[in-house]
Amino acid sequence: MSIRIIQIDAFTDRPFAGNPAAVCLLEQPREVDWMQAVAAEMNLSETAFVRPIDVGYELRWFTPQVEVDLCGHATLAAAHALWTEAGISPNETLRFQTRSGQLTAKRRGALIQLDFPATPAKPCDPPAGLIEALPVDPIFVGETKFDTLVVIESEAQLRSLQPDFARLAKIPTRGVIVTCGSESPEFDFLSRFFGPAAGIDEDPVTGSAHCCLAPYWGQQLGKTEMTGYQASSRGGIVKTQIAGDRILLSGAAVTVLRGELV
Repeated sequence: MSIRIIQIDAFTDRPFAGNPAAVCLLEQPREVDWMQAVAAEMNLSETAFVRPIDVGYELRWFTPQVEVDLCGHATLAAAHALWTEAGISPNETLRFQTRSGQLTAKRRGALIQLDFPATPAKPCDPPAGLIEALPVDPIFVGETKFDTLVVIESEAQLRSLQPDFARLAKIPTRGVIVTCGSESPEFDFLSRFFGPAAGIDEDPVTGSAHCCLAPYWGQQLGKTEMTGYQASSRGGIVKTQIAGDRILLSGAAVTVLRGELV
């Protein structure tokens, strides 16, 4: 039996921007090795596997190399796929059972709103090799349960970063988030995300990184609602809202490809 797979650009309202994710719509469980092979074949930063269960949907995420514990853009893409490709009413709140607990998705006008756990960064010394790999002179370095956060001075510095990915891959963390304040009133902060240890040199738009970015910038700016821009070559916009120990992430999504695994 063929299995539907859809490619969706997340955190953007136009094709070929934001972060592309593949969404595989399953009816039955599949082996981990098979899912990892599909993700390697798709060769996108994430491939999501969704199947209905008694309490909503099981959702798992794979890079081309590993399964991950939390992914924002592929969750956004999975919600978009269920509403637009699987006949689920857009008025229905989707409940995903994941390795990071239950996550929900709701329609909010033209945007999709995700309810994710906050992952604030605790101050730490820079991991060995980090400064040389970027290289930067950080204002702040912190660590979350997933990533290392690096705060730098300027937008120009952020946009011009050319990391040494071979060095960066040796740092024992899922990824490195580099961020700065925004010089444009349109955004509150900017970021880039590097994850060579997980098989992704630079991720175009990283929703889960904003579970760390929102608490940091919320404290710096005295805000609970902010808009982040991920300054990759594709670019993407993530709206954030701090809700206690949860972060509400909102963004748009657009389908760019429909296919079948045979």
